[in-house]
Amino acid sequence: MSAKPPQREALSASVLDALIRAGLIALLVVFCFRIFHPFLNLLLWSVILAVMLYPLHRRLARRLGQKGDGRAGTLIVLLGIAVLAVPVYLLGMSLTDSAHRAMELVKADGLHVPPPPDAVATWPLVGERLHAFWLQAATDLTGLARNFAPQVKEVSLTLLSKMAKVGIGLLMFLAALVIAGIVMAYGAAGHNSAIRICARIFSPEKALHITELCTATIRAVAQGVVGIAFAQMLLIGIGFVAMDIPGAGLLALVVLVFGILQLPATLVTLPVIIYVFATRDISAGTVVFAIYVFVAGLIDNVLKPLLLGRGVDVPMPVILVGALGGMITDGIIGLFVGPVVLAVAYELFWQWVDDRPAHLPAEPASPAPDP
Repeated sequence: MSAKPPQREALSASVLDALIRAGLIALLVVFCFRIFHPFLNLLLWSVILAVMLYPLHRRLARRLGQKGDGRAGTLIVLLGIAVLAVPVYLLGMSLTDSAHRAMELVKADGLHVPPPPDAVATWPLVGERLHAFWLQAATDLTGLARNFAPQVKEVSLTLLSKMAKVGIGLLMFLAALVIAGIVMAYGAAGHNSAIRICARIFSPEKALHITELCTATIRAVAQGVVGIAFAQMLLIGIGFVAMDIPGAGLLALVVLVFGILQLPATLVTLPVIIYVFATRDISAGTVVFAIYVFVAGLIDNVLKPLLLGRGVDVPMPVILVGALGGMITDGIIGLFVGPVVLAVAYELFWQWVDDRPAHLPAEPASPAPDP
């Protein structure tokens, strides 16, 4: 048998060495990802907040003189906690009070359902069943509640679980705000690191452009979608609490979710306005409340084009898919992080598509005309 040529043996050894190194690197990456995964959303949220608030941080740092970076970051964190604490506390108390009122009403047997109209039974498909169910609720609500006790218990536990996740999300938001303050204090070093990473992934010539594109996209989406939705929630929620609307906290959370999902807040505010006029006397207070809440539900139509038009063009379906996908995978945290991350990926993808080699035409050639 003839021995292998030296070149082939050297090639086989180099390929084996490359495979072993690639396997070890992949193993290291998997272990690092498993360790880092529990903190991934928190750090993503921190980076998003830091990028969004960094212009404010720079303005404050210039006015605070020496050691202004650290002081400005601390000041922004304290202001953010102070701004969030009072409205969130009021909304939480309103939600708790609404649940307490509902429980007291049920215990006191003060909940009465009016009998159904006879015309309900004539509705196609569901008329008879709906009429029978409605009639039982009107005549024997306690017995109906006993029949559906397991389902009610399951729904209640689900709602409590969702509310617990919302509370955890709020705590994580506060933690992300603190981490963002630390990141902003080292903003210059972080910006240089981002440029170096982009230069290594793409090229030194494109590093600054890619970094600026990602920064502009994060700020536009975070301010134009998440920020406006959060501001709408606070404004409308304060109005609901001031007017003592039942379930004001829950309705405010629905406004937040609708805002991120690009649904109009008027889907919530208009029924509430109709409820107020139907159940209370028309007065200056109710009229002012209706105007205030209606205008607060429309501010996104004015602010969103201004904030989303700052150098980026992210289609609304991308924002919607990011919000829905983030909410499904990571709950309330993903609802905030998902649109921003997907928008950045969308911009980078089209940047890669438009970055054609020099020998390719800028636009695809049009087909030749038929003979």
